[in-house]
Amino acid sequence: MITERRTYQVRTYGCQMNVHDSERLTGLLEQSGLVPAGESEQADVVVFNTCAVRENADNRLYGNLSHLAPIKRANPDMQIAVGGCLAQKDRGTIVQKAPWVDVVFGTHNIGSLPVLLERARIEREAQVEIKEALEEFPSVLPSRRDSAHSAWVSISVGCNNTCTFCIVPALRGKEKDRRPGDILAEIEALVADGVVEVTLLGQNVNAYGVEFGDKHAFADLLRACGPIEGLERVRFTSPHPRDFTDDVIDAMATTPNVMPQLHMPLQSGSDRILQAMRRSYRSDRYLGIIDRVREQMPHAAITTDIIVGFPGETEQDFQGTLDVVERARFSSAFTFQYSKRPGTPAAELTDQIDPDVVQERYERLVSVVNDIAWEENRALEGAEVEVLVAAGEGRKDGATARISGRARDNRLVHVDVGDAQAPMPGDLVTARVTYAAPHHLVADELIDIRYRVTRDQPVGVVLGMPSIGLPSA
Repeated sequence: MITERRTYQVRTYGCQMNVHDSERLTGLLEQSGLVPAGESEQADVVVFNTCAVRENADNRLYGNLSHLAPIKRANPDMQIAVGGCLAQKDRGTIVQKAPWVDVVFGTHNIGSLPVLLERARIEREAQVEIKEALEEFPSVLPSRRDSAHSAWVSISVGCNNTCTFCIVPALRGKEKDRRPGDILAEIEALVADGVVEVTLLGQNVNAYGVEFGDKHAFADLLRACGPIEGLERVRFTSPHPRDFTDDVIDAMATTPNVMPQLHMPLQSGSDRILQAMRRSYRSDRYLGIIDRVREQMPHAAITTDIIVGFPGETEQDFQGTLDVVERARFSSAFTFQYSKRPGTPAAELTDQIDPDVVQERYERLVSVVNDIAWEENRALEGAEVEVLVAAGEGRKDGATARISGRARDNRLVHVDVGDAQAPMPGDLVTARVTYAAPHHLVADELIDIRYRVTRDQPVGVVLGMPSIGLPSA
């Protein structure tokens, strides 16, 4: 007798760290014998990997849970699990508000999910397990990557900063650094599995090494990626301007497979607001980093995060942000309207900004950011770009043979390959830029294609690397 296997679905909200955690969650579920649910299929196990930083995170979660309530009543064997930052924050409140939830787990114990699901199934009652400290780095857990050629590699978890708008340190804990040997061993294993691009991941990635007292650890790690044969591209996110040092810039500029791209959050161009945010740098230091990056990598693409309408922000403060944006010439920016996050110091400030004022400033900022991004993209018309064909980026349109991917500086590029054999995700295409739009480039003059991917190469479960105890130097 053949028993039908149970299906799962993982719904992810929030930052890249959550995306990486979800790869681990799917790996754990598949290792436990579950299979992905089809697009139109109701999964037997639904896992929410939540965010507590984004606006209306609570409403979004409980709205989705409410939609599942009648399905759960009709099928009591279905299981619902809630993890991530919101679970770490709300804990037992989740099962009080949504008693049909089976499992609640935190950011520090994602590896417990299969056991908690089984315990909930046997005991027929909700299981809530929130650890206060990290049990193990996510990278020791199995993983199912969405991409066969690109991978996240966690180098640290947690954050030692105390930004007044951010709740992440309270939910992810103090920074914990992996040993360099473990990180490099994981990268080498990924490359052996067909990965050509890795993104080094941490809440404050360039503070890496603080736990074992090596202020050069991050720059050294970037340089150590250079000799790894088959590793075409190395990226990292997100650095903090406070910890950005010249040796990191040197490592970026002199290590060929470290990409000429930098995502460095600004948050505000006003020194007064930066101080209120407890961001331990000022606009001059931020711009100085950008200047030094461009001295060594003139064509580097620099992107950022900006918050509009932080409590107490005046028109003069906002103008300071516009001034920095004009000077920095960002290739793109993630712009956010400030909203209260319960549990953060900024939520208690009395000088909250009128939402209409925030909206008006936000629209002005977006207009300036888009204009600059378009000018920067137009400057690339006629330039050659090397594009790593990506899964999930989508085609420019259905009427051409264009494929999509990312240039070395991470710009989105749509390439016309004409009559050539269609490249697969993970292949590298070189083409000349013929047209620039605000948020992408079009390259219709094909120069070369490097077919490096086996046409039937699968995306499968990759086991995480165990801690192998190599020295930290």
